[in-house]
Amino acid sequence: MNNPSEESQLAALVLAGSREAYSQLYERTITEVYRTVRFLVGESSDTDDVVQEIYIQAYRSLGQYDAARPFRPWLMGVIMRQIRAYRRKRWNHIRLIKKAQQSGIVADHDFSGEVADRLSYRPLIASVERLPYKLKQVVILHYLNEYSQDEIADALGIPLGTVKSRIHAALRKLRSKRSSEILLRGKVEDLHEA
Repeated sequence: MNNPSEESQLAALVLAGSREAYSQLYERTITEVYRTVRFLVGESSDTDDVVQEIYIQAYRSLGQYDAARPFRPWLMGVIMRQIRAYRRKRWNHIRLIKKAQQSGIVADHDFSGEVADRLSYRPLIASVERLPYKLKQVVILHYLNEYSQDEIADALGIPLGTVKSRIHAALRKLRSKRSSEILLRGKVEDLHEA
């Protein structure tokens, strides 16, 4: 983890006009930002665009950052707002395509988003990707990015109790999914043995 006071100092230098400080801040945060966006957006073709928008918005909003508070949760708040904007935009795009199809206008299908790179533990990743968005958010922030529950509450602008209940609900869903897969796999193997 990065030193929060160093990130706050870099943010102050960026506000003072230092490009080098912005570059350092970018280097310190890009891995976490990219990983978070990749998991929450799901479309590898759109991840780079969303990450770029995040850094543009973070730069524009840096004047609103309170240096007395940790930088990472503030940045995560920017990330979540940009992902919500992306999801709204994508939803509107899907609605327009459906309206066009209903009215008889044919639209070309874009297959670029269907080609996605997968991580090594595919069953778990697939289960996390199938979680409802609000549950997936807290799982990614807590287990992938190692945010505390307080930091997640701050970044998402929700009560701590909500964070805890979402983590609990997500884990319950993941466990039930896993146990049902094991049960199903056992029944299929029993059929093959008979």
